[in-house]
Amino acid sequence: METIKIEVNGLDGLENAAKRIIEATQDDQIFIFEGEMGAGKTTLIKALAKELGVTKVVTSPTFSIVNEYDANGKVIYHFDFYRIKNLQEAYDIGYEEYFYSGNICFIEWPEKISPLLPLHFVKIEVSAQNENDRILSISKI
Repeated sequence: METIKIEVNGLDGLENAAKRIIEATQDDQIFIFEGEMGAGKTTLIKALAKELGVTKVVTSPTFSIVNEYDANGKVIYHFDFYRIKNLQEAYDIGYEEYFYSGNICFIEWPEKISPLLPLHFVKIEVSAQNENDRILSISKI
């Protein structure tokens, strides 16, 4: 897969972007999200989760580190490693059980745990163009 670039114009464009991402990455389980604070990583994850069938409210796991959601009988794990101070904290939550479970994992702030990431994943870079518009760059690593 070559890098896919998607322009998102406002919140209205997120649903279409989520559909395109899911279509392009159907067999993938590990997704990392990169972008500045406030770029819209969590908002994009909410749209992806909804598209995959999550009906609960999706929130950032900033303090819990990981949230679990049901998506039509499939499990989605949403991680936010922003607040961890060292790799031991990722070991303490049992990251391996999540990452290698075969379930979808959405990972925010992956740079905090980069040595622990699986060899293959989908990288989604979120770049804010202005208050409402984003450019998404999706590539498989």
